[in-house]
Amino acid sequence: MIDTHQHLIYRDHLGYAWTHNIAALAKGDFTLGDYYGLAGDQVTAQLYMECGVDDGDYQTEARFIADLMQHDSRLLGQIASCRPETDTGFDAWLDQASDLGVVGYRRILHVMPDDLSQSPVFRANLAKIGARSLPFDLCLRADQLTIGLGLVRACDDQSFVLDHCGVPDIAAGAFDDWANQIRQIADLDHMNCKLSGIAAYCGDRQPDYGTLRPWVDHILECFGPKRIVWGSDWPVVNLGAGLSDWLGVTRKILDNLSRDEAEHITHKNAQRIYGILL
Repeated sequence: MIDTHQHLIYRDHLGYAWTHNIAALAKGDFTLGDYYGLAGDQVTAQLYMECGVDDGDYQTEARFIADLMQHDSRLLGQIASCRPETDTGFDAWLDQASDLGVVGYRRILHVMPDDLSQSPVFRANLAKIGARSLPFDLCLRADQLTIGLGLVRACDDQSFVLDHCGVPDIAAGAFDDWANQIRQIADLDHMNCKLSGIAAYCGDRQPDYGTLRPWVDHILECFGPKRIVWGSDWPVVNLGAGLSDWLGVTRKILDNLSRDEAEHITHKNAQRIYGILL
């Protein structure tokens, strides 16, 4: 299994202001050693996902992770942060990042103004990422999926990965609108989906297989096993089930699939989309 969505927190090196009001994440580090202690031998390798560091630190973060990669063969690459909404320094950052083990990019959108990704500049810069044959991870709330649909339609030469199944509001049981938007966005062949994060959206509901299954089944129906990758979203997963429990839920999901379908989700799709080798 390749984890395509592993975060790390090293506070001596980088700033993480977004964690300050989240009790489970506000203090201490979340290191590679911590992750391996929880994942054990259930995860073969992982991709680092940029962790929403303070704005001035995002390039420093990528360089820091590149250094970690030099000392850990299980860390296969990183999905780095970028700022497509501005031309200033964008090309230079893509050039620099090409030497840092970057296999994809992300600009967190679920906490940004809705119009950020709608500008011609944003879309033209995504085309530059696509020209390098690298994917772009989309992190959107369920109520922003219409915006994401417009972006994906406009950037048909760019491969996309929808993080966290489109962030469904499982706590509120808001299934129908989310399901309709997922069906529309999944109709686009260059759109993939990441089975990750959803255990954190259950509110007072138990984040177990029974709660999550209707949502996961819809993702499987719409995208099919050949366009889904798996991610832990650690340590943010601690807001829901925690990594060990999420791995247990994942195993139940995979047990209902054929071996070939399960292998596409666990590693084959990650290798194809992010261009990595085990």
